[in-house]
Amino acid sequence: MIDIKFLRENPDIVKENIRKKFQEEKLALVDEVIALDAESRKAKQEGDNLRASKNKVSKEIGALMAQGKKAEAEEKKAEVAANAKRLAELEALEPQLQEKITKIMMVIPNLIDASVPIGREDSENVEIEKYGEPAVPDFEVPYHADILNSINGLDKDAAGRTSGNGFYYLIGDAARIHSAMISYARDFMIDKGFTYCIPPFMIRSNVVNGVMSFAEMEAMMYKIEGEDLYLIGTSEHSMIGRFQGQIVTEANLPITMTSYSPCFRKEVGSHGIEERGVYRVHQFEKQEMVVLCKPEDSMDWYNKMWSYTVEFFRSLDVPVRTLECCSGDLADLKVKSCDIEAWSPRQQKYFEVGSCSTLGDAQARRLGIRTKGENGTYYVHTLNNTVLATPRGLIAFLENNVNADGSISIPEALRPYMGGKDRILPGGAR
Repeated sequence: MIDIKFLRENPDIVKENIRKKFQEEKLALVDEVIALDAESRKAKQEGDNLRASKNKVSKEIGALMAQGKKAEAEEKKAEVAANAKRLAELEALEPQLQEKITKIMMVIPNLIDASVPIGREDSENVEIEKYGEPAVPDFEVPYHADILNSINGLDKDAAGRTSGNGFYYLIGDAARIHSAMISYARDFMIDKGFTYCIPPFMIRSNVVNGVMSFAEMEAMMYKIEGEDLYLIGTSEHSMIGRFQGQIVTEANLPITMTSYSPCFRKEVGSHGIEERGVYRVHQFEKQEMVVLCKPEDSMDWYNKMWSYTVEFFRSLDVPVRTLECCSGDLADLKVKSCDIEAWSPRQQKYFEVGSCSTLGDAQARRLGIRTKGENGTYYVHTLNNTVLATPRGLIAFLENNVNADGSISIPEALRPYMGGKDRILPGGAR
């Protein structure tokens, strides 16, 4: 994910970046890959020299044979045979070295932006700004599962029987408001000029390896048994994979897309799957935004993208804040990232509802996504951001729009998707 030329010429910068991410166990990899790279380049140079020598000696053999100097010609033939044997060894060695180099380069973390705060874990992330008043009502806000149950909208028991822990049924108005939020998120991004897409929900391993780190893949992805296919954990993976091996016309940049998909995640880790509610589950739905752009434009797009998510949630009367992810909390491909967190009046704290990231050219380098302009061919930058992920976004909506009488207010932005309804009544009343 880092240019090998940059690493070769700036090993200290790469090592310092590793230290900033508190991954000291990877420091030795820098020297290892430099040594392998030197060996690879030496083998390539020797191979090139032998190929050039072969052509030259072949001409000399022809001239010697024409002059009747058979013994000298035979000596030259023996030289060619020896060189051919050595060349075969080198041609077998070169791909082996390149495979080792690539394997190491894939786990050396991408260079983080200078503005990223240094910290070991997510507890050291830094609040940037709050949007909307994080108010606490004068009544006790119910747990989100209780709100859903009050409108006959949730069945986890049946989902446990059909699918196991981490799954759920949404029913009636709960399912309708869930779909309304997704539809509104889609139209919200279309109005921002993004092209709407529905991608494949399964991708091959070469795409998975291109869009995420190995650690993320192990913790997240479901593998389809007997096939080279994985269920996507986010539509970003399919959307970036669409351009694999392509040269994108520079005049077409930026490419701005918003995509809908179901998402599937193993959710391996200490946090576990939530038993009662639907905050952390194996299956959810998501409206995503993805941008491919010129390197000089990526930070501008990063700032636009997270601001769109803030605007979206504010239009649903949900207070939010942005939180700058510290160095140790960044996945290895990320250059810079921030979380968008919604206010929970029940818990009186914020929780994550979206994440915006710029990955520089890391994904493009892995997948071979380039563009060609006046200054030659170069890798594009890729960015992604959550517009809405449900049911987590649904939880934020419910907690901030439930009333003392148990009814749920529907903000004006969602009413066209709810048949004009301005509230949902408890108990299925109409």
